[in-house]
Amino acid sequence: MNRAPGCIFCQIASKEKPARLLYEDNDCIVFEDINPKAPVHVLVVPRKHIPTLNDGTQEDEALLGRLLRIAARAAREKGLSGFRTVINTNAEAGQTIFHLHVHVMGGRTMRWPPG
Repeated sequence: MNRAPGCIFCQIASKEKPARLLYEDNDCIVFEDINPKAPVHVLVVPRKHIPTLNDGTQEDEALLGRLLRIAARAAREKGLSGFRTVINTNAEAGQTIFHLHVHVMGGRTMRWPPG
């Protein structure tokens, strides 16, 4: 898979940096967020470096769908029946690490609107 120099998520995916891994396969990894915003807060990260959702291509469509299926699986394995998934895209939306990732949050009542 392609990697970006200095990308923390690429480093976690290649096990150069530690994380509390919950799941991994050839396409993605799931690990606990180090700054959780809910009692359960995990990240689903593709191994392929895609900076933002805007950068996904037609070639990435199956991978993008897989991330959502893995997010639901991670939520189920954490005992959640209700949960929120969030993909922040670019700084204006709160993205701070420019490697596409899906936040899976639950374990408390979520409020609307978010943010």
